[in-house]
This record gives sequence, structure tokens and C-alpha cells, in this order.
Amino acid sequence: MKGYRQVQGVDYDEVYALVARIDTIRLIIALTAHYGWTIMQMDAVAVYLNGYLEEDVYIEQPPGYVVKDKEKKVCKLRKALYGLKQGARAWNGRIDTFLQKHGYVKCAYEYALYMKVEKNGDIMILCLYVDVMIFTGSNPVMFEEFKRLMKEEFEMTDLGKLSYFLGVEVQQREDGIFIAQKKYAEEILKKFRMENSKPISTPTDPGTKLRKDSKEEGVDPTMFKSLVGSLRYLTFTRPDIMYAVGVVSRYMEEPKQDHFTAAKRILRYVNGTRDHGLKYSSAGELKLVGYSDSDYGVDVNDQKSTSRYAFNMGTAAFSWSSKKQATIALSSCEAEYIAAAVCACQAIWLRNLLEELHHVQDCPTTVLVDNMSAIQIAKNPVLHGRSKHIEMRYHFLREQVEQKIVEVVYCPTGEQVADIFTKALKVETFEKLKGKLGMC
Repeated sequence: MKGYRQVQGVDYDEVYALVARIDTIRLIIALTAHYGWTIMQMDAVAVYLNGYLEEDVYIEQPPGYVVKDKEKKVCKLRKALYGLKQGARAWNGRIDTFLQKHGYVKCAYEYALYMKVEKNGDIMILCLYVDVMIFTGSNPVMFEEFKRLMKEEFEMTDLGKLSYFLGVEVQQREDGIFIAQKKYAEEILKKFRMENSKPISTPTDPGTKLRKDSKEEGVDPTMFKSLVGSLRYLTFTRPDIMYAVGVVSRYMEEPKQDHFTAAKRILRYVNGTRDHGLKYSSAGELKLVGYSDSDYGVDVNDQKSTSRYAFNMGTAAFSWSSKKQATIALSSCEAEYIAAAVCACQAIWLRNLLEELHHVQDCPTTVLVDNMSAIQIAKNPVLHGRSKHIEMRYHFLREQVEQKIVEVVYCPTGEQVADIFTKALKVETFEKLKGKLGMC
């Protein structure tokens, strides 16, 4: 199909298709490991041929199938074809209707996540990522019933136990589930000719300060963007490089040689740790715990701080983020307070998602912060002079603390897991926090 000839509002409207968030996929893996379940995988064949079109789309008669004496007529397309802008959306609508028809309930907080609960309490959880379906649950009989239904309706490929998904290697063992991207890491190293580079202990040098106005020689922006993009996808299972990748991502428009050197250092670190990943097991309780941290004005280009958080539930982190703050903080207290507010937003979404998955968090979610002043502002509205200039939306944190949805607790800097996302660390500290993330 010549999708580039389609006109919005004429023969297509919305084109997006819902896929599961990466955080959601890691959460499902963590739950599966905790209960000792098995994750299965199925792929739909030629999914874009299965969607029914809502819009009126007309096509020329295909060469070789032109009806004699009706050469000037066109065909009305009833089902999607590859190349149509709305092909993915049409498939998403088709599979959504089919699943809900057969008793699968769509999650209100993650539209690509479905659940089915039997009267006896057995549960099955299904995650969609375009044509890939991963599912887990407490009763394998439900798996077989699901496979039967899907094969009756669509052409499917049953891949059995999940072992490889979106470039991620999944090892389902008796002691838990280990996820890594060794093969993908090797492909990146080979692509940028760093497979024989000398390994290094940390992805960032504590003494390096990168600037946009660097006087060093420029490098090819296309190549640099390709490198950074490849590294960003590697953070699917490698939170240990999140900070380093985030820093070099700021210089993709006009990269210089020192920026490229910093990116190559990440590759040298990956070369020595290409088989590292996250291990989820049944140890620990299913209690959601968050870590929040911030670096105060470390960015030498605009003096903005960065909000970082990490969440775990049991043995390893499954949700993390590193994002520059929208405003310039006037103190380290303010930077930490803003970061904690961002963390609280994620905590609420995760609590709601877990409730949909029948894992209600009865107690307030603990958010560990290593700044006492920020904790006092979150708990005490009397400290008006220190917080009156902070944007109103960040005081959302105080409201959640009052409602006992989130509990802000002090955490010593040495135990602050999110610290690995805020700055370049020495080897000993880096390895300690890396272990706390559940990496091995």
C-alpha cells in the first residue's frame, strides 16, 4: 500500500497502536518470578492483515486483477494491508474486541494489559506488544484454553516458554528469572568496532564535565545519534548505565569529540559486563518500595537538576527513570523535593496497576529520600518560606503524604539506590548500588 498518498481526515484518522510499557513488562516478570509461575509467548502471523477498517479507503484495481470493461472503477478496502497508516491501529482494535469478548478484562491503567480471573481464583495475565503476546498465570490449563482460542481466530506461532523478547534474553530458572541483553550488547560493540576494546569498571569518569560549547572537534551527528539510541535501548535491562547514557544524550545535536569519548567509555564498560542483567526471584515480600534522588544543578549548561527514581518489589528494580527537571531549583532541598514529587506520581500509577493485578498495597508506599529538609517540607506545610516559590504541581507530594498513599522516609546517602542515576561514582560505591538494583 502507498500509505504516503493517504490524506488525514479523508482515508485515515488515528494511527497509533497501544503497546505495553517497558516498566509493565518488567513488573509482570517480577510477579512471575515471585510466585514461581511460567511466562509463555505467542506471535501472531501477518497481524496487519487481520484488522478491519473503520474509514472508507479506496484502492486501484491491482495489476493482473483488473475487471474487463470496468477498468476505471476502484475497489473499497475492507481489511487492512501492510503499508496503510492505520494498519497497526486496526489490528489493535481487532485483538482488543476479541479478547474482551472472551472474558479478558482490559487494565484501566495499562491498555495493553489484560487479565482473566476464574471463580476459583486462578488468574491469567496477558501483555500485548503489537504482534507479540506474553502471558503468565497460576494455572497452565488457562494457557492451553487461550492458545486454542487464538489459533481458531488467527494464524499464530506458539513459541512456548518465553526466552527471547524484543532483544531481551529471558532465562526462566528454578531460582528465579534472569533477563539480559548479551546478544544485543555484542551487536552494538561490533557495530561501533569496540568488541576488542579494553574493559573498564564504571561507565562514567567522575572527573569529566561535558559542555555544549566544547571547543573540541565535531563528530558525525548521525553516527553519534545511532550510538546513543543503541545504548538507550540497552537500558531495558541495564539500569547501571542509565545515568551515563542520559548525560551523553544531551549532546546529540552537535556532538564533539569529548562527547564521543564519553559514549565510547560506556561501550568499554559494556564490553566487560556484556552478560550482566537483572535477576528476579521469590525472595522478599511483594511490597512496593521507591528510591528518589536528585543532583543539584550539576548540569553545567543550564544548571537544571535531574530527577531520578527506582522502584523494586522483592529482589530487583523493575521501574526506573532519569529526567531533567523543568525548572531550575534554588537549593538541593528543592531539587530533592521535586524529584520526590515525580517519584510519588510513578508510585501512584504502580499502586493502581498492582491493584488491577490483584496485588493491593495495603500500606503507604515508602519513598526513600536522603534529604531531611525535603522530607520536612513534604510533611509540614508550615515551612512556607522555603517552599512558597515551588510550582504548585510539586506540592502534590504533600497531599499524597497526608492521604497516607505515600510515606516519605529518610535514607542515608550510602544506601540510596537512586544515587547510581545521579552522578559518576567510584568503583566501590557503584558496585554496591548496582547489587542493590538486583544486577548480577
